[in-house]
Amino acid sequence: MDGEGGSSGLAKSAAVKLSEMGERTKQLGTAMRDPHQQRRIILVIVCVALLLDNMLYMVIVPIIPDYLADLESEQSEHVHLVIHPNTSANSTSQDKSNKNNLDIQIGVLFASKAILQLLVNPLSGTFIDRVGYDIPLLIGLTVMFLSTCIFAFGENYTTLFVARSLQGLGSAFADTSGIAMIADKYTVEAERSKALGIALAFISFGSLVAPPFGGVLYEFAGKRVPFIVLACICLVDGFLVLAVIKPFSNRTRENMPVGTPIYRLMIDPYIAVVAGALTVCNIPLAFLEPTIANWMETTMHSTQWEMGLTWLPAFFPHVLGVYITVKLAAQHPNLQWFYGALGMVIIGASSCTVPACKTFGQLIAPLCGICFGIALVDTALLPTLAFLVDVRHVSVYGSVYAIADISYSVAYAMGPIVAGQIVHSLGFVQLNLGMGLVNVLYAPALLLLRNVCQMKPSYSERDNLLDEGPQGLYDTIKMEERRAKKKGYSSAGNCLPVDENGFDPFGAQRSLSEESSGPEYT
Repeated sequence: MDGEGGSSGLAKSAAVKLSEMGERTKQLGTAMRDPHQQRRIILVIVCVALLLDNMLYMVIVPIIPDYLADLESEQSEHVHLVIHPNTSANSTSQDKSNKNNLDIQIGVLFASKAILQLLVNPLSGTFIDRVGYDIPLLIGLTVMFLSTCIFAFGENYTTLFVARSLQGLGSAFADTSGIAMIADKYTVEAERSKALGIALAFISFGSLVAPPFGGVLYEFAGKRVPFIVLACICLVDGFLVLAVIKPFSNRTRENMPVGTPIYRLMIDPYIAVVAGALTVCNIPLAFLEPTIANWMETTMHSTQWEMGLTWLPAFFPHVLGVYITVKLAAQHPNLQWFYGALGMVIIGASSCTVPACKTFGQLIAPLCGICFGIALVDTALLPTLAFLVDVRHVSVYGSVYAIADISYSVAYAMGPIVAGQIVHSLGFVQLNLGMGLVNVLYAPALLLLRNVCQMKPSYSERDNLLDEGPQGLYDTIKMEERRAKKKGYSSAGNCLPVDENGFDPFGAQRSLSEESSGPEYT
């Protein structure tokens, strides 16, 4: 009897727990249907994807040079024993040749991700505009997962090169669609700046924490463990995309607005100015990352831990720069161009002071200044790209953030290959002075954004037709279905506003704007 009573008690307890789990699942489902909760969860998913991409980008910094050096030494010893079994002549010149060859291999490997990302982004941006943001995000996470697994189990240079290139392919889809999804979901300028600022903080955290994370795990657990950890996080994020965003659910995709082609966005002078600023401001970081360790070792005789932790203190001013810019943008949104220009001046001044540093403690200050300035530029100009698309084109953001990704990729593709050649030919001092001067000279170009940043948003046709405020790209499907039922569609659709000065913000894109459902500005 006691056994029967115990078993019935266990059954009741299990039933109660199942009921509680069912209730929690129901509450979670209800929360997921709430647009505000869904936006937050989507922001978390995108931030994790950006964190992963940048951790994978930087985690190889302390791992791959040492790992490739071991592979190179094993191969050279084997070849040397086969060809010269009884002599050690010319070993010094052979070692020097091997080191030069290794430097070239590492530079090409580091740059291959950005180069492929640069080539794929025009295609991925157009693809994202056509199918939406969710499926490309899932594609990007899947490719990044495969890339990370190949990194974990790759045993030769060719395999690692394929893995690095695959990561560039995944980034072209995941990064672009993720940032574009944030811009699409957060339609209010202040909220958009804050959400993109949070995403930038995760990017910074991933880039700066990954080298010590990878170095420690590589030292104590081997090459595979850091990549396996990142692959598991990537897998979880992919499942979250499937569960929360549901990219393969039935949608009437043919009613989505047609975005402006990427080549027309590229020749827009305002977008071109922003893209140029994003490239120029990231050049100091991209060029210093592969060169500063050797300079520190030569001039400061720095230890390995100092070279490994070079960029870690800069994370805090980067986050501070994001926070300050978001707060200022909420109060004075028409001064985004000024925050970007100020950031470029700070980057320029900091870059010029790097060669003057004599100790590790002194070096921290200008590196923090560079990262603080980059935070100002990125946080001010990334929302500005979405704003420019809203007021001058169709409110579909895949292609414009593909252009932003191209801007970053140009800097990081040149960095590992070009920076070393400049240091070898001209010197480390000239490299930093040149980068600083370029940033300071480019800052006045952002004055061109002054007038367009003063335009004010108004309620669009989409806001009036929907029962609730716009939640992003897919709301246009509802709007199209309702608008098709309304009488007088043609007469209503041909009415476009102008601002108080008589300026038509849609310009040459009038025919596209008349058919789209993006926000109109006046």
